[in-house]
Amino acid sequence: MKILKLNLLSAMLFFVFAANAQDKTKIPKEVKISKTELMDKIKGGWAGQVIGVCYGLPTEFKYRKQMIPNWEKHELTGEYLKKHFNNDDIYMDAIFLEVIGRLGLEASADSFAMAFAHAGFGLQGANLAARYNILNGIMPPESGHWKNTMHSDDLDFQIEADFAGLTSAGVLDAAVKISDKVGHIMNYGDGWYSGVYVAAMYSLTFIYDDVNTIVNEALRLVPQESKFHKAMTDVINLHKVYPDDWTKTWQAIENCEWSSVQHNPGGVFAPFNIDANLNMAYVLVGLLYGEGDFFKSMDISMRCGQDSDCNPSTVGGILGAIMGYDKIPAKWLNSYKEIEDVTLNYTSVSLNDCSDICYKSSIENIVKYGGRVEGDKIIIKYHEPETLPLEVAYPGIYPKEVLMIKETIMELDVIEFTGTGIVIRPSHNGVWDNNYRTKMKGKGYEDYVAEIEVSIDGEIVAVQRLPFNWHGRAKELYYNLELPKGNHTLELNWINPVDELDVPLGKCIVFSDEPIK
Repeated sequence: MKILKLNLLSAMLFFVFAANAQDKTKIPKEVKISKTELMDKIKGGWAGQVIGVCYGLPTEFKYRKQMIPNWEKHELTGEYLKKHFNNDDIYMDAIFLEVIGRLGLEASADSFAMAFAHAGFGLQGANLAARYNILNGIMPPESGHWKNTMHSDDLDFQIEADFAGLTSAGVLDAAVKISDKVGHIMNYGDGWYSGVYVAAMYSLTFIYDDVNTIVNEALRLVPQESKFHKAMTDVINLHKVYPDDWTKTWQAIENCEWSSVQHNPGGVFAPFNIDANLNMAYVLVGLLYGEGDFFKSMDISMRCGQDSDCNPSTVGGILGAIMGYDKIPAKWLNSYKEIEDVTLNYTSVSLNDCSDICYKSSIENIVKYGGRVEGDKIIIKYHEPETLPLEVAYPGIYPKEVLMIKETIMELDVIEFTGTGIVIRPSHNGVWDNNYRTKMKGKGYEDYVAEIEVSIDGEIVAVQRLPFNWHGRAKELYYNLELPKGNHTLELNWINPVDELDVPLGKCIVFSDEPIK
């Protein structure tokens, strides 16, 4: 009943939202900005990201389906910032900027994909699944497509899309173009829209300085038929209903259908939620209720829980780009200045290098899309956004049940299930996670690749190659979401076993073509 009431509320308030939408005749056709201001806003975006992720880092995924209480405080000191800034939320962006710095804005999707797949850092979630796909010959956009990954709707590109907006100052067409090449490496559908939305908001910080305008204008890129558009519209409308109490909006979000249905195997029927819709909703809660205040916005987004470092990082980056580098609170900015020239992990660039690449790329994009440079002044020609094509991941596919597997792969006989799809998930975070590898360290298995023959209904359907190496390991052992509806059997045959190794199994998730009522 709560969900029904909320959906009805959203439908009614849509008309309010539409009526209050910005008058298109007031949209600026040209925006003038100095070169100094352009760089100041770009550097502000980078500084805001770093401060935001460090502020939220101590609570990352510690609070799931819970608001983080006020007594959970983290005073972000300069020393903590300097110790923890060099993390995956930051150096992931830098990998893609390295490609732009080397090959230019017209670098191909394959160039970005190969740099990403062969970089030295470990990965999780949609990124890990995408790396596995790329290393096994599935290139973008197929590497992020829902038929090739269980993580299309995860938030990974949302976290990494900052650079796409900061290289496209005021030029949404350019932000979309690079988001298409990079975002489809790891995501599709709502997961991709979430990253495009982040990139668009960053891009719009060079046109507008009002958070509400930026939030609404960027959303015009996303097709209204998508679940992502509905989710963000719900949050915007809930802010109008509860303008003074973000906790009421948080609770209402919990009652929305889109906030709980996910396909990430780790979150099915579990409090863990790395879905782009929910976490982007928490970004919006921070932006809308923070009222332009840098710390308040980050803090609210962090207190929404789940990915409580990535979400305030996005909030901090967008606010930092709006206000500019020089207006970021000195208690953090002074420490940030000490690490600006430190080479980011697994890259050859620093934060200052990232700002330089974004600055040069933004000017290139501004000129390419009809703007111009006149001495110290840059004139951005603003183009209204065109709606993106509709992408829907996992259409008509719903989680049905979880079957726990107590046997090892050598002991397992036959898995019987009824549905339209199945996912076999290891017992931990990916096949042969870090804990298992640590236990087997030094035993010479780093180059070993297990071959697992998968049979469904007595017919061999796949031979899965599962590298023991941490860098290229698989996220799931096997999945198939396109089976005919009915009863099925699944068998696993380890073709090349070794005595000391086992392939840890944890559970199977069965999917159906009907949602659970």
